[in-house]
Amino acid sequence: MRKTVDDLFAEACSRIDRLDPSAAYEDAGRGALILDIRADDSRRRDGVVPGALHIPRTVLEWRVDPDSAWHNEDVGDLDTRLIVICEHGNSSALAASTLVELGFSRAADVVGGFAAWQEAGLPVGPVHEQDRDGPPGFGPRD
Repeated sequence: MRKTVDDLFAEACSRIDRLDPSAAYEDAGRGALILDIRADDSRRRDGVVPGALHIPRTVLEWRVDPDSAWHNEDVGDLDTRLIVICEHGNSSALAASTLVELGFSRAADVVGGFAAWQEAGLPVGPVHEQDRDGPPGFGPRD
């Protein structure tokens, strides 16, 4: 039986913690790592979550998987609480669900994404341009 995107989204949401922006901010204050999977253009236009790690969606699995040759050491191990944020909270749910499949059982996402983060009046900073010669997903935290 064929699944629809709504089916996939509902399944993803059932496997992860979905946090409102304030709860995500509080978790980050307790050591959770926010992963910003938005495109560079969106980050430049709208700003970033201070302290977040930018890992574009296109390379996310390779940067977080501890067994990957392309693992970003800043992600930590499978016990790390990872909170994924995207533009509006849809692709982040799908991405966080994939993180659960990779063994990050405490993966979560931000309901409403960066737009909701901004609407909640939470901290937003400017993007810091990083060295573009290296592969994506290895830059410093925002």
